[in-house]
Amino acid sequence: MNIYDPRYHTFDSWASLMCEMFAGQQLAIPDSTPWYEWGAGLKAIDVFANEAIPETKEFDDWQEWAQAVVGAMNGR
Repeated sequence: MNIYDPRYHTFDSWASLMCEMFAGQQLAIPDSTPWYEWGAGLKAIDVFANEAIPETKEFDDWQEWAQAVVGAMNGR
């Protein structure tokens, strides 16, 4: 599985692409939700929990966290 690279995206752009890619998981478009809350919600979805994506609280920047998500999800 290839997750979108967060470089050259805003958080809203990247999150929208993720919502489209995982439409079957019914991800909510973040709107005004802070990145760390939206990202923390991914841990409750099997497809992300099974890949052991990192906790958002381990990161100060959404792109660093998103890059770690890419590494976890694309590592298969």
